[in-house]
Formats: sequence, structure tokens, C-alpha cells
Amino acid sequence: MNKEAILGRTVTGRLKLFFTFFDSRWEDLNKKNWKTNMYSDFSAGLIVALTAIPLAMGFAIAMGMRPEQGIIAGALACVVGRTFGGSKYQVYGPTAALIPIIAALNYKYGVASGGTAAQAHGVLVFVSIIAGIILLLLGIFGIGKYAKLIPNSIIIGFTFGIAVTIALSNSADILGIKSFKEFLGANEDIHANMIHKIYLSMGNLHIINWWSVLIGVLTFAVTKILLRISVLIPGPIIAMAIATLLSATIFADKGIILVKDIYGSIPNNFFVFTGPSLPAMSMGLMGDIIYFVIAIVFVSGIESILCSTMADKMAENTRTPFNPNKELWGQGWVQIIIPLVNGFPCTGALARTATSIKAGAKTPLAGYFKAVLKLTLAYYLAQYLELIPMACIGGILVWVASNMIKPYEIIEVKKEGQFEFLMMVYTAIMVPATDFFTGVLSALVIYYVLKYIYHKTRKHRAVA
Repeated sequence: MNKEAILGRTVTGRLKLFFTFFDSRWEDLNKKNWKTNMYSDFSAGLIVALTAIPLAMGFAIAMGMRPEQGIIAGALACVVGRTFGGSKYQVYGPTAALIPIIAALNYKYGVASGGTAAQAHGVLVFVSIIAGIILLLLGIFGIGKYAKLIPNSIIIGFTFGIAVTIALSNSADILGIKSFKEFLGANEDIHANMIHKIYLSMGNLHIINWWSVLIGVLTFAVTKILLRISVLIPGPIIAMAIATLLSATIFADKGIILVKDIYGSIPNNFFVFTGPSLPAMSMGLMGDIIYFVIAIVFVSGIESILCSTMADKMAENTRTPFNPNKELWGQGWVQIIIPLVNGFPCTGALARTATSIKAGAKTPLAGYFKAVLKLTLAYYLAQYLELIPMACIGGILVWVASNMIKPYEIIEVKKEGQFEFLMMVYTAIMVPATDFFTGVLSALVIYYVLKYIYHKTRKHRAVA
């Protein structure tokens, strides 16, 4: 048993380990290979930075935030996560699983409900800090290993449900409509049942901008094709460049909505302190705080540990594996620090982590390179980012949604049995039909209650 495993047995030992920067995550960097591995990490960081800029903007917009908030969140999350986290390879940033949670908070406390973006962000900062403190405590008390008790069927169903939600919620951008509110009608709730949304949409096809649809489909296709050729090709940013060039030239007079039409200019002064704030306290607000804190803790904790597990497997890490408790510790600091600098909650990003590993990442340096290169590129590209068509952002997000649904994972769940498959289907339906908390919590309750009844009945029959 190594020194870190021994330290991980006690609270004081874990704390000592958590504040050790040069731990086993750096074991692959030594005097003999440091030049080669640094070059590999730099290359991986550059490729992920190029891929991450359009993704970060898209995720931020889908959450109801400004594009530059996605850029700063993704860059700094990687720095904080790589400093305090427990994985050698993980890339941190905005993720699809957090979109419906943060979007719901921004809708309830932001402009759409009579508030302001600053007020909504103040609430987000508050709940994110509390979630971060809880994640720190979970790491300190060694709860990380229990995250793997979440059934795979529910995780796959949750992912499927989030993918459907993202694809449908961002279709307004591809359709060339400024908002779903405009598309569905002034008296309709944009968070209405998805089936009801689709029904209303069919009666509003006359206001669609088909040139925007073309841009969205083209963005989706280019991204998909390029990344199928090689994950080392920054498909999203190439697709974004093509879409921006077309909308500024051939389609200049086609009424395509650009980022600047909704968000104005994109500033390059990314670092802005944003403190927590709350409206007048009420029972409703207390309930919302509890809901959003639990949601952020659950998603960031589970997704970061799943991502770290996947990273070790993909990198064929035969040395020290990731530390789940230190990973929760790192996630805690991400949720505390990032929203305070005009960002929002982030976690381990599966696709970007996979890209980083395939691009040759060896140590946490790849994450630091990614952060610096991303901020540098965004700083000099800021004046051009506002010219991106919103349909392009929508196309990238639909690609993200399609990439979340993996047929082999569904087949694996089906092989586990009919019960597991039905739980996956239930979760996949309930998440977009209701909300994150209702869908996942009800699935977990049903899963373990039925499992308990099944085992108790089986035991009773065995005794009889």
C-alpha cells in the first residue's frame, strides 16, 4: 500500500494529502522525460483550447449566461481543478449536465421573471458556494467511494434525458428565432412540457429563418464529420469559422441572428469579481436554495468521478489511479471560486478529457496549458466572437446532445436485465418531462425500493 493510500484512511491524513500539490498526479513527469511530456501536454492543451472556446460559449448561452462567462469559467475551472483535484488527466469546464439546472435558476431569478442577470448570478454564486462547501466536506470525510453506488442505468438515463432537453431547448437558435418565448407565443412558458412545446412549434413554422437552419445543420455536419476523421481536429472552431464567414458574406442579407444581436459586444476583460446575493428570504427561496445546492453537488460530484474513472481507463493508467475523495475536494473549490469571478459551476468534461488524452496529455500541465491558451486566444478573438451566428451555437449544442447518446451504453444496460433497462427508460423520460431533481430522485427511490423488495422476496422464498 502506497503512502497516499495510507493517508487516505483518516480525516487528518486526507487533509494533508489534499494540500499536497506535487502528489502522484505528477509521477509521470521526471528528469528523463520532462521535455517530451511537456511538449505532449502543450499540444493537448492547444487542441482542447481550440475545441473548448465555441463549446464554452454555447454552454453559457444555453444556461442563460453571457458567452464570455463560459470562456472564463472553463479556463479557470481547469486551473482550480488541476490544482486541487485528484485526477492526472481530467479537463474541467462547463458541461451539458449542468445546463438545465443553471438555466432553470437564471430563468426563475433573472430577466425572464422580472429580475436582472446580476440578481440571478448572485443567487447562483450563493448556492454554488454552499454546494462547494458540501463537496469539500464529502471529500474530507471520504465519501467519494460511494459515488459509484449510483446505478449505471440511472446515469445513462439521466444523460439521455439531458441530451433531449439540450437539443429541444436550443432549437430556437437554429430556427433563427431570438427566443423560444417568441417562437411559442408571449403567453407560453418556455419551461413547459416538451411535448407541449413541440405541438406549439408545429403551428409557428412560418416564422422560421431557413437560412439559419442551413447554418445550424452545416455547423452540426462539419463538426461531426471532422471529429469522426480525428479528435485531434478542432471541429467546433472550424465549423464556427465557416458559419461566421458565410453569415458575413453570402448570407449577409438573410436576417441571420448573430451573437452581438442578443449580447452586444464580447468584452475581453474577463476577470470580474461577482459576489453572492439573495432576494428577500422566503420559504420558496429556501426550497430553491436546497434544490439547486443538491443538484449542483449531485451532478458535479458524480460526473467528475465518472470522468476521472473514464480518463484512467482511456489513458491506460497502470500507476496510481485517481483519488475520488481528492476529486470531490477539487470540485468543491471549483464551485466556490469560479462563480466569484463571473463564472458558474463546472465539472469534469468527458469529451474534452477524452480529446486531451488522445492528443497526448500526460500530466496536469495539459490543463494549465489549456487554460492559458484558451484565455489568450479568446482575448485576441473577442471582437470576432460577437459575429458568430446564433444558429452556429445551436448547431454545436445539438452536436453535443447527439454525442451524449452512445448506443453501446444502451446495449450494455440492456444486457444487465429488463429491470435496469426499464429504469434507464424511466429516467430518460422523466428528466425532460419534469426536471432534474424529480426525474433522478424518483428513479433512485424506485430503484432501491424495488431492489429491496426483490431481495427480500427472494430471501423469503429461499427460507420457505
